[in-house]
Amino acid sequence: MSTDDRIPDPHASDALSNLLREERRFPPPTDLAENANVTEATFTEADADYEAFWADQADRLSWGTKPTQTLDWSKAPFATWYADGTLNAAYNCLDRHVEAGNGDRVAFHFEGEPGDTRDITYAELTTEVCKAANVLTDLGVKAGDRVAIYLPMIPEAVTAMLACARLGAPHMVVFGGFSADALASRIADCGVEVVITADGGYRRGSPAALKPAVDEALSKCPGVKSVLVIRRTGQDTAMTDGRDLWWHEQLDAASAEHTAEMFPAEQPLYIMYTSGSTGKPKGILHTTAGYLVGTSYTHWATFDLKPETDVFWTAADIGWVTGHSYLVYGPLVNGTTSVMYEGTPDTPHQGRWWEIIDKYKVTILYCAPTAIRTFMKWGAEIPGGFDLSSLRILGSVGEPINPEAYVWYRHFIGHDQTPVVDTWWQTETGMHMISPMPGVTSGKPGAAMRAVPGVAVDVVNDEGTPVPNGSGGYLVISKPWPAMLRTLWGDDQRYVDTYWARFSGLYFAGDGAKKDEDGDLWLLGRVDDVMNISGHRMSTTEIESALVSHPKVAEAAVVGATDETTGQAIVAFVILRSDATATLDSESQRDGGADVAQELRNHVAKEIGPIAKPRQIMIVEELPKTRSGKIMRRLLRDIAENRELGDVTTLQDSSVMNLIKDNLNSGTGSED
Repeated sequence: MSTDDRIPDPHASDALSNLLREERRFPPPTDLAENANVTEATFTEADADYEAFWADQADRLSWGTKPTQTLDWSKAPFATWYADGTLNAAYNCLDRHVEAGNGDRVAFHFEGEPGDTRDITYAELTTEVCKAANVLTDLGVKAGDRVAIYLPMIPEAVTAMLACARLGAPHMVVFGGFSADALASRIADCGVEVVITADGGYRRGSPAALKPAVDEALSKCPGVKSVLVIRRTGQDTAMTDGRDLWWHEQLDAASAEHTAEMFPAEQPLYIMYTSGSTGKPKGILHTTAGYLVGTSYTHWATFDLKPETDVFWTAADIGWVTGHSYLVYGPLVNGTTSVMYEGTPDTPHQGRWWEIIDKYKVTILYCAPTAIRTFMKWGAEIPGGFDLSSLRILGSVGEPINPEAYVWYRHFIGHDQTPVVDTWWQTETGMHMISPMPGVTSGKPGAAMRAVPGVAVDVVNDEGTPVPNGSGGYLVISKPWPAMLRTLWGDDQRYVDTYWARFSGLYFAGDGAKKDEDGDLWLLGRVDDVMNISGHRMSTTEIESALVSHPKVAEAAVVGATDETTGQAIVAFVILRSDATATLDSESQRDGGADVAQELRNHVAKEIGPIAKPRQIMIVEELPKTRSGKIMRRLLRDIAENRELGDVTTLQDSSVMNLIKDNLNSGTGSED
């Protein structure tokens, strides 16, 4: 059996140590609970017959042929859902809402980084998608063909995705910050012949070119025949005769009439590449019906969506799965009005997000904990200058949220009124798998709580046996779910080896978790981020949360470094809040914040215990993050162990590593 993509096993066999305890509780607001989409009865219904539950949820969609089958698991771990049904994804996102009389409803409030805005209705988006589908048809795109999309956060990205879906042609979106090499490898892997890109996009106040990266990538991809180029910035753009076409010219000449064809339920919808441990990206394949059922249901359930009145904002790039599931497909199937923002949170000022929420009266905000911790670092007075009273639900996505970040988010952004739904899911799962339900759950800061209705998860030990409450282990999914990946593009064996080989009959993709004394679930991060300290297996997540609970700390990253005495020792990298940085006296600054570092070490010992006290704490200005906001602990481990740095191509800002090394060389930090 291939082990290239197997999740690394921690060396110790003990269950993960259960370190932190959380006593704070936040019950749902009374009026929300009384009108909630999901109640305790929903869980009871789903638990009683989960296939019947998901059969009922299929009624959320409009079908060409309504399915009589729900799940077929006879060829496990390869699933089909609703297999004898037919449908069209774009029709479900667009046409049916227009036909129902909601064509004038705004689908997207678009806010460009320079300040340009567009309100795009369902009727207008339907017209644009029909035109784009006709353009793609004229370029030879047909059902089953793959189309690459390499765009900034602009409405045309949604149009391009839905035009592909309308034709039954799976799209393959590549995040606009990725390199030409990353784009080329993905184009080659799935046999793309048509690419949709733009001249550029706006980033931190300046136009950033995209088309040159496409040109460089296509020098290695001779199979690409056509490139559609959207004019966003107006910058000079080289166009290759016979291959490159301006999007606006093609759409202006295209018919707005296009009849949506009904495709089988398992028609491929999109491929999304995610990193693999071998360095070869994995092409996650999602198909149509199950994915649309799963995303539309969880969007409605997790966020208690009221599409007639809510204004929903997923602050995630369209190049990531959150953008696919909860900016495009889930919200549009549900007829939602969403906000789409092109730029960064600090352009042209650090209150840009809160200005947007105030302007559009956003009711639901969904963003990453790393963004929340950045706002903590900048200070609460910034959101305090805007009217955020429209917000009624806050969500987080991408990594476990630290308890103190949760409380800050709820207090300063939600004014102590909004439930916080901390969602656990993955590119592979397609939809939320674990989350508080805002009308049911008394929230615990930092806890993902329990599986959403119709989903079965557990925490198991090395033998695959469920652990008792109060213990930690490996997070697994024990039953198939509608939006699950169907395979890895072109590599069924790698799919089996990567996700299904570790525990018989259980899906496992590498996350550790614990059940607290109430049986509620806490995510502990990737098991390859687990540290073995003097025989105790500890999660980086809990130590990071202890550090962030200190009033001087905005963000923390913890890694394990080799130690002759304890096997591994804890090394922490800490960003201080702006007010804490400002109050460091000159002597503290000269010794690299040694007093603060000692204070933080003692704080961790008090919060968790002496065993968790970091050997070394380094005060840094920034942390290395991927472009989706996840901390790259691998690079921090390299620094902690004085190794040559590994691959930094996916870093948002590679200069961060030089800053950290400079800090180290100047003695910024302290150790025992």
